[in-house]
Amino acid sequence: MKKKIKILLVFISLALTLSLMSNTYSRYVADTTGDISLLFAKWQILVNETDITNNTSSTINLVPVIEENEFINKDTVAPSSKGYFDIDINPTNVGVSFNYSITLQLLNENMPDLMITKYAILDNTYIEGDEIQTTVVTDNKIIGSLDFDNSTEDYAYEAFTIRVYFEWFEGEGEQMDNIDDTNIGHEAAINNTNLQIQATINFEQKLDASV
Repeated sequence: MKKKIKILLVFISLALTLSLMSNTYSRYVADTTGDISLLFAKWQILVNETDITNNTSSTINLVPVIEENEFINKDTVAPSSKGYFDIDINPTNVGVSFNYSITLQLLNENMPDLMITKYAILDNTYIEGDEIQTTVVTDNKIIGSLDFDNSTEDYAYEAFTIRVYFEWFEGEGEQMDNIDDTNIGHEAAINNTNLQIQATINFEQKLDASV
């Protein structure tokens, strides 16, 4: 449905709260009367250049990219707007296979038509403008896995980016009508409201090759 009134919501920044966990990394147990010399596998992960290995939570402010729309002012959103933000993950200093999961939650409860829609995994060879393959986000959760290659000498993971897409949904099934869109957009613009997304990220060592 076309909106008769378009009130713009200005995005100053994207407040992305990351609850970062690296529990169940590994356990090393030795019981002997002699001396043991062990090399411990490396476990250091950077998220948006922040070392989260020893932290349980961190807040990272990101500026989202809003897709250009000829009917909407640049760098603002209104009904039908789309955009994305990037989560950069650098596991180059990790020496084990591991799983990761990202649970996303939009904290702007009065904007039910603003939603996370899909994501893409971009490797370090990606150049802006290249074709991107996306996956629909189910239950606001992204799940992935990386396997360490023991057959390759001096193997190291490469950094990658998870690009998360969102949109102000318009169409059949929308929960906000014209009046809601106008009122909420007007209030958000006056109060300089930010889009707030909480992302809980868990990194965990794979202890079973079948997982």
